[in-house]
Amino acid sequence: MLEKSQQRKARPGRNIHVGLATCETEILEAQKLRYRVFAEEMGARLCSRTPGVDRDLYDPWCEHLIVRDEDAGRIVGTYRILSPAAARKVGGYYTENEFDLTRLQHLRSRIVEIGRSCIDAEYRSGAVIAMLWSGLARYMRDNDYDYLIGCASVSMADGGHNAASLYNRLRETHLAPLEYHVFPRCPLPLDQLRTDLEAEAPPLIKGYLRAGAWICGEPAWDPDFNTADLPILMPMGKIEGRYARHFLEREN
Repeated sequence: MLEKSQQRKARPGRNIHVGLATCETEILEAQKLRYRVFAEEMGARLCSRTPGVDRDLYDPWCEHLIVRDEDAGRIVGTYRILSPAAARKVGGYYTENEFDLTRLQHLRSRIVEIGRSCIDAEYRSGAVIAMLWSGLARYMRDNDYDYLIGCASVSMADGGHNAASLYNRLRETHLAPLEYHVFPRCPLPLDQLRTDLEAEAPPLIKGYLRAGAWICGEPAWDPDFNTADLPILMPMGKIEGRYARHFLEREN
């Protein structure tokens, strides 16, 4: 487990640290941050019953990784973590709503799902995401898990042409071996979209791929978030040396 007291400096003069939320108040604050980013900034249609809060049926079963600015008194970044044991209790991974994970069945006891990643608009310099990643690395190491899985989103603001072009480019270099392929339940209609644009990967996806993650198949369309979601699988043993050192050095 992560130690909440461990300090991480994200910017000079700021008292910022990363750790797992330890109380309902911190979880609620993280869910409010998610609402501001996903609903208010991105225009997502969220199914929460509580105004201003992003919460679904998976939240009670998840651990919530947070970055807190103690000087400002607020949470500025978060990831939602679903362990294999928790996934069994809730009936599966969130990712299974979008993809058929049958070919990953033999890995289920070693897979941790991550999702709902977001950072406060004032803190998107790269430091906070690095802190979240160092927290994930520690979580995986301390609990002896081998794989991270999740959905990496690409905006559909242009109708999906950019997302289709990005997938077309990345499948040439980052596609998982066939035995790890998953299949979208609501596929992005690639045959109806342009695939020849100079598409730039969003920073989060770029970071995953640089660290050694695979794309496990064609993107799914998420109508609630209006995004094309790429299925990402990151074998912890595959993380490239310089990224492994970067993550683990931040935890010492």
